[in-house]
Amino acid sequence: MAPSFDQVVRRSVDVALSAVGLILLMPVGAVVAVLVKRDSPGPVLFVQARLGRNGAPFRLLKFRTMRVSRAGAQVTATGDPRVTELGRRLRASKLDELPQLVNVLRGDMSLVGPRPEVTQYARHWTAPQKQVILSVRPGITDPVTLSLRREEQLLAASQDPEGFYVRTLLPEKASRYVDYVRGRSIRSDASVFARTVIALVLPARAVP
Repeated sequence: MAPSFDQVVRRSVDVALSAVGLILLMPVGAVVAVLVKRDSPGPVLFVQARLGRNGAPFRLLKFRTMRVSRAGAQVTATGDPRVTELGRRLRASKLDELPQLVNVLRGDMSLVGPRPEVTQYARHWTAPQKQVILSVRPGITDPVTLSLRREEQLLAASQDPEGFYVRTLLPEKASRYVDYVRGRSIRSDASVFARTVIALVLPARAVP
C-alpha cells in the first residue's frame, strides 16, 4: 500500500529535522560520549530492544546512564542506585535521549509518537490498545510523556515502583496513547514538538 500524504509529510519532516539536529548537536553528543566513558566502566551507548511500528522490534539508542551489570526492574525511579551521578544529570536534561535522533533517521522512530515500550510491559496492553498504539512509529516525545515528565518521581514515591508502573502508570499511558493516536494530526504533533523544546529549554515554565 502506498504511503498516505500525511505519512510522507511526517517522514520528510522526521528525516530533515533529525539530520539537522544530529549535525547541530554533534559537538554536544561528542562531549557527552566522552563524559560517559570517563564516568564509569562500560559502553557509551545503552541499547535496548523496543517494539516499533506493527510490533517490529528495533534497537533503541540512549547514552548510558546506569552502571553496567546492575540487575533490577526495567523502570527507573528517582534515586535508583543503578544510575550514575552523570546519568542523573543526563536524564534530568534529557540529553541521554539524543542518540534517538539516529533511530528517527533510520526510520525506527518518529520525532513525535507514543513512547516505545519493552515487550515485557507491552504484554499488559489489551489487544485493541496494541493494535492502535503499534499502528504508528513510536516517538521521542508525545503529549503523554510531556504530562508525565516527573514519572521517575512518581515511581520513587511507591514502595513497589515496578508494580506501581504495571498496575497504575502503564494502563493510564496505554489508554492515553490510544486517544492520542486516534486524534493526532500534523498540526497537533507540531505543537507537541514545540512544547517539548520549551520543556527542555525552560523546564520551570513548561506546561503539560
